[in-house]
Amino acid sequence: MLKSWLRAPLAALALCVASAGAMAQSTLTSPTLNQIRQRGTLVCGVNANTPGFTTIDSRGEYRGMVADLCRGLAASIFADATKVRFVPLSFATRFTALSAGEVDLLFLTSTMTVMRDTTLGLRFVEPYFYDGHGFMARRDANVQNVRGLAGATICLNPGTTNEQITAEYFRAQNLTFRPVLLEQNEQVLAALSAGRCDAFGFDASGLAAMRSSLPSPNDWVILPERFSKEPYTAVIRRGDERWFEILRWFTYAIIEAEEQGITAANAEEMRRSSRDANIRRLLGAVPEVGQALGLDPAWAYNAIRAIGNYGELYDRSLGPNTPLAMPRAQNEIWTRGGLLYAPPFR
Repeated sequence: MLKSWLRAPLAALALCVASAGAMAQSTLTSPTLNQIRQRGTLVCGVNANTPGFTTIDSRGEYRGMVADLCRGLAASIFADATKVRFVPLSFATRFTALSAGEVDLLFLTSTMTVMRDTTLGLRFVEPYFYDGHGFMARRDANVQNVRGLAGATICLNPGTTNEQITAEYFRAQNLTFRPVLLEQNEQVLAALSAGRCDAFGFDASGLAAMRSSLPSPNDWVILPERFSKEPYTAVIRRGDERWFEILRWFTYAIIEAEEQGITAANAEEMRRSSRDANIRRLLGAVPEVGQALGLDPAWAYNAIRAIGNYGELYDRSLGPNTPLAMPRAQNEIWTRGGLLYAPPFR
């Protein structure tokens, strides 16, 4: 029989162990993931019309990097990349729509900032694209740098970091400009084409997309200066840590696949024959990573088979054979001098 002076500490220890076990068990579930599975469809908030990231083709199909990321995530959850519903959102309404539960996540071109990440009741996950704010001006204005836009009329999207950065830069330089706030990119295109704006302030990728959509792209020049860091991430509601983990490691999996040379075409062969422990864990030849996330062991394999690795994703939407033809620059993987880096899959 235990002495009385031992009973209390042992009881407390047992309670701690039981509590820890309950907490560990509770983290295995995701309310968001459970809802997605019950519904049978992932609901993905995306850009309304941003070439390279999301556009709608003549058949009504969503195309671009963001659209493919949504499909890859659906493949991770359902082993079926078609089980996704796209909800096009404006920059002004995106966070409200997410908070209201209209979508399961945002994969728009949304910049992670400290104020957004701490005050909106949302979580910004892991960057899938690195960008920076710049300006596009009419070529015939002969503007060599942004200071040359003093007094100009500049189109901006309301509710974006671009609106804030433009105002802060001109104020810091003691310069003035005339903002034209337009919510939809179609409105910006019309304003630029009609001569309502001398310039457009946006992230560099968006400037390239907008220029490629104009009737005469060569009439516009993207100025070389960059004024900010704009890391784009998936965005989710706060309070669902497992959903956060799934989104974070999904992003890492697409990046890691490129580093390991895994493509949509060779993923099946590498899953079957590779002896590399990291590759086997990533592709689900051993089940531990999928089990840890509450997903099928083949979750990352299914995503890579559906959309390819990060390099394939980038080249298809933004690369040299697309109208945007954007150099990868900081969006290269770290072994080639870029910023993309995935932690170990172990």
